[in-house]
Amino acid sequence: MEEISEAILKKVIKKRPSNSHKGDYGRILLIGGSDRYGGAIIMATEGALNAGGGLVATATHSINLAALHSRDPEAMYIDWNDNSLGELIKKMDVVVCGPGLGNSQTAKKIMVLLRRCVNQQQSVILDASALDLIAEDHTLLPLNAGHIIMTPHQMEWQRVSQIRIPFQNDSANWNAMNNLVPKKNLTLVLKSNHTKVYSENGDVFVNPLGNPGMATGGSGDTLAGIIGGFVGQFSNKIETILAGVYIHSLAGDELYKNNYVVKPTEISKLLPKIMKKYSES
Repeated sequence: MEEISEAILKKVIKKRPSNSHKGDYGRILLIGGSDRYGGAIIMATEGALNAGGGLVATATHSINLAALHSRDPEAMYIDWNDNSLGELIKKMDVVVCGPGLGNSQTAKKIMVLLRRCVNQQQSVILDASALDLIAEDHTLLPLNAGHIIMTPHQMEWQRVSQIRIPFQNDSANWNAMNNLVPKKNLTLVLKSNHTKVYSENGDVFVNPLGNPGMATGGSGDTLAGIIGGFVGQFSNKIETILAGVYIHSLAGDELYKNNYVVKPTEISKLLPKIMKKYSES
């Protein structure tokens, strides 16, 4: 097992060339936010935007439109009931699905649509409600994606894998991953006080950072968005995912120095400053 270090940020985050444009930094679609859980998809959206995603779109319940545009006018909005959602999915580099999605029939239809529309050139990040729906029905897994990244906390992973938390050791987790995705193109980001990342090629990494102030609703949604933003602009390699995990906790630790509680939205706000530092180091 290898510990993720600061060096991963220097390796992944690059200075932007002057002749670049927004299309060079990834097309990222985030899907989620029911009428009850709109904040989750908005926090995920802010994570993707502040992590540098070039073109960010959010498919959500129409009740969330005003809140989304007031907080994140940079993100394009689409009603998740719009018939054009499938075509939009096909055009994206990365799809983040699950934050605040819920377990309604609409949510299940979206998962079926995602499964049908993704292709080998795309990366799909599955979080929160998407994982709960997959736990109920493994056929909802979007196996046609080129790369699948799951970001469960331990209870969500228990539901998906059927491995109880005390028994979630590396061997058991690997077996579950291979059973879920036989093509072995799954990366597992297993969130805990020291998050573990299981790569597609069999390596295991542990994140040494993080703090109890981050034990706040929305931290995981923000992380999913950050990973989406990083994968969209840098690559779908394991180093990019590790950098997303590390910078999320690094920002949280910086905020925790002076705050009892670390709000996920404040983590997102800090990302551009941290990324600027490492792009020039």
